[in-house]
Amino acid sequence: MTTMKSLSVPHPFPYQGSKRGIAHAILNYFPTDVQCLIEPFCGSGAVSIAAATQGLAKQFVLNDLNKPLMDLWRAILEAPNDLSNSYERQWLEQQPDLKSYFFKVRDAFNQSAQAHQLLYLLARIVKGAVRYNSEGKFNQSADNRRAGMRPNTMRQNLLAVSALLNHRTLLSASDFRETLSMAKPQDLVYLDPPYQGTSFTRDSRYLAGISYAELVERLYHLNTLDISYLLSYDGVTGTKVYGKPLPLDLELKHVALAAGRSSQATLLGNKAETIESLYLSPALVKRLKHDHSYQNTPHILDQQSLVLV
Repeated sequence: MTTMKSLSVPHPFPYQGSKRGIAHAILNYFPTDVQCLIEPFCGSGAVSIAAATQGLAKQFVLNDLNKPLMDLWRAILEAPNDLSNSYERQWLEQQPDLKSYFFKVRDAFNQSAQAHQLLYLLARIVKGAVRYNSEGKFNQSADNRRAGMRPNTMRQNLLAVSALLNHRTLLSASDFRETLSMAKPQDLVYLDPPYQGTSFTRDSRYLAGISYAELVERLYHLNTLDISYLLSYDGVTGTKVYGKPLPLDLELKHVALAAGRSSQATLLGNKAETIESLYLSPALVKRLKHDHSYQNTPHILDQQSLVLV
């Protein structure tokens, strides 16, 4: 397995389900000739940021159906200093009363959906767990024990992410299928859809969900086009298993990644450890076999592989 260099990876904002903690392990399955890394469900973009830090892709596509989130991404890439200034102002203004100020910003965001408002909310909510009500209004509460990332740290992170991704990243707020239609054989797609069983249907933590059938149909289509992709799909937390099994005739190779204690388990006061599954497409496995810079290991070649990283 290729060993990633130990480099500092900037973190723009906390986000539930982010793969920040296991991004280094996911990068081990990147070929060395990626033209464009495409994330149809980008969230906090942890994998793209880590890949950019390691120089593993020339270009990037970040997409998420949540338009205010993508407006925030645009501000991060194109105007990080302005965004940092606005965040610092909010962070300082909140100090007399963290709780009431949070609700003030939340109400304002639900009216105008400004990028700096969303950044502040993401910095303050419990475990980065975004929630929306049935009307699409942001309705999560704050963790009032914490004031959020300090302004100087936030500025450093935003400037670093902008330096890594600006001028070589396409941003969009489209249906994931539209984003996937851009993929070419020399690209790499990283798919991190909401876990089936928690949010593949309409759920309070997402503006919209996708169905199992939609996902599987699109994976079959990617296979017919010889597209290389990585899929974070199911997993295990303690004794609870997430995700309906994927069809065997997709011919995906399975790797299990130790992800530590789940944020949801922590919220509930449990100590359950999480194992997350990563699936490699047939085209990607073939590509890695022929990548002379990649240190081939048996586990990605075997049909029934299961590896703990």
